[in-house]
This record gives sequence, structure tokens and C-alpha cells, in this order.
Amino acid sequence: MLAFDNTEVAFRDKSDKELKKAWWLFRAVGKPAVVKLGSMVLHPALWLGIPVRWAIKPTVFSHFCGGESIDECEPTIKRLYDSNIYTILDYSAEGKETESDLDYTKNQILLTIDKAAGDKRIPFAVFKPSGMARFSLLEKVQAGELLTPDEQQEYNRVGQRFEEICTHAARMDVPVMIDSEESWIQDIVDGMVEELMFRFNTSKPLIYNTLQMYRHDRPGYLKRFITRAREKGIFAAFKLVRGAYMEKERDRARKAGYLSPIYPDKEATDRAFDEATALCLANLDNVAVNIGTHNEISCAKAVDIISGLSVPSDHPHISFAQLLGMSDHISYNLARDGYNVCKYVPYGPVKTVMPYLIRRAQENTSVAGQTSRELFLIRKEIDRRKL
Repeated sequence: MLAFDNTEVAFRDKSDKELKKAWWLFRAVGKPAVVKLGSMVLHPALWLGIPVRWAIKPTVFSHFCGGESIDECEPTIKRLYDSNIYTILDYSAEGKETESDLDYTKNQILLTIDKAAGDKRIPFAVFKPSGMARFSLLEKVQAGELLTPDEQQEYNRVGQRFEEICTHAARMDVPVMIDSEESWIQDIVDGMVEELMFRFNTSKPLIYNTLQMYRHDRPGYLKRFITRAREKGIFAAFKLVRGAYMEKERDRARKAGYLSPIYPDKEATDRAFDEATALCLANLDNVAVNIGTHNEISCAKAVDIISGLSVPSDHPHISFAQLLGMSDHISYNLARDGYNVCKYVPYGPVKTVMPYLIRRAQENTSVAGQTSRELFLIRKEIDRRKL
């Protein structure tokens, strides 16, 4: 039986020094006041150009990121693969606005596809839609507002970036996961991704959409799309996550006076996530699913379903994913038992990646039990080694 509390397996490739550093890091990010103070200090420091790289790179950055470039990620890719864990290279630039920055991000995604092509250690590429477009432009389009001629040309370039990435991925035979966004731009993203799915998922799952299952409209969307995909003779492919913008979504809904798109409680979200996983696993003939969660219960339920399906644990349409530096007890124990497991490996210059790291730290403090679980398991392994 799969045991997620086997810390010897979970931390087998971590030195004593790395474990102790991880313990101190999670202690820090587990304190909301520390995270709030850190974000208050780092944001202006980055904006003013104050050098913080010397303090960030050997601590938070080195734990949660693979490096500042694809080449710097190579030791992490190798170390993960030595434990049968795959890598998803994630160029983690957020909040870029200029056309030159957006094109640079697009080119980085193309490079990750080139890196993944023919490298069995890297089964997927990934990109974030707001890394291809100004957020406010996508917001304006979804709201149905009239675009100026310049904005229309800008929006056309967004579509061209999506097209270039997915065409290159199909040519190189590298599946691409397209991340989710806030609900007030997600409809636009869904439309673009669906069009790409119908074009490229004819013979195998190449384009994956991401569904945030804390949204109460996502179970219905998933069922309808699987039906459409079957009727059209294409593969539906999804990454399932719980969601990353809960406070932001609820605050916006409250201020604007519309129904929150988020389930009212965690239990409903958990139920939706697990039911979506089960639905995808029940349709593996034309559905591929990446189960993106740090939740042990959801992973255990998925494993139980897979075991009952009489399909191999490493079925090509099933994979699990966690973030680098988090939930190693899930990733390494799943991989040991033969499941396809990926770690998202963020990379990019320290200054570029800092907004991502700050957001991850803020998310950690808002997920009940996440940090305390990490601390408990790290301490358990430290004590085991002492004995």
C-alpha cells in the first residue's frame, strides 16, 4: 500500500544541510507576518533596483527554483530523474506588460520545448496565458469592450504567440500545458485553448487546458468538453488543480456585487476535484489528465481508482504534478511505486522570478496545514537520520 509518510524515500536525495535549510524556510513561510513583511520589503527593493540577489538565490530561490537559466536547471533535472521524477520547466515571469517582454517570454517557452524534445526526462512544456498578453487587454476582451485599432493588433499578436508555441510543440512532439488564470479572463483563455485542442489533439493529447476546481462551474465545463471531444474524435487533455486566486476572486465578486465563482468551503472544492479526477480516469480512451495537487487524500483516491482500472500505473494518459521544493513525500513515494510524477521546476533570473516566489509564499500561508505538514515530515526525517 502506498505510504506518503515514508520520509526516507521522500528525502533520499536531500543532504542533512538541505533538510535543515528547508526546515527553516518552511518555518518562515508559515508565519503570515514574516511573509507580509518580506513581500513589503522585496517589491520596492526590486522596483528600485536594490540588490537582493545575494540573499535570495542561496535560500528561497535555490529551494523552490531550478536556476536562472535552462542550463542551470540541469542538475535539478538529473537529480529528479534519478528518483524517477520528471521535470516540467516553467519560465516563471509574471506581470510583464511590454511587447518585447512578452515576446521574450514566448521565446523562452520555445526554448523549453526544444529542451524537452527527445529528452524523456521532460515530458511537458508549460506557459501562462498572461505571460503572452497584457492582463488588462485580456480583461477588456472578455468584458466585451470595444478595442482600439492598436489594441486589436496587439490582441492578434497574442493569438500568434499561442499559435507559434503550439505549432512548434506539435512539430517537436512535446505536449504543452496552458495554465489557468483569474475567472475574469479565463473565458478568453478557454476559447483559445479549445481551438488549439481541436487542431492539435487529433492523434494524441498535445494541448492541455488547466481547470481550477474551486470554481463551481468547472465540473459542468469538464463534462461538456469531454462529450464534445468524443463527438469530434479528438483527445481532451486537462491539468486539474484546486485553484490559486481564492481571496482575489471572492474580494472582486463581493465588491462588484456578483456571485462568487468559488465554492463556499474547502469540502466542496475537494469533492469537485476528486470527482473531476474520477471522471477523467473513467475516460482514458480519449482523455489525458495531469493531477496537479499537494493533497495526500486526493492522490490516494486517484491511486485507488487507477488500481481498480486494470491499467498500468504509468499509463501515458495519467500523470501527477507537484511544485519543486514542496510535497516531496507525495512526489517521491508515487514515483517509487511507478506512477508518472512531474515536478514543476521554475526558472528565470532572480529578479524576474521573485513575484512568483512571493505569490507562492502567500499561497502557502493560506493553505491550512500545508506548511505544518512539511515541517512535521522534515523534522521526522531529521530525527530518523539522527537515530
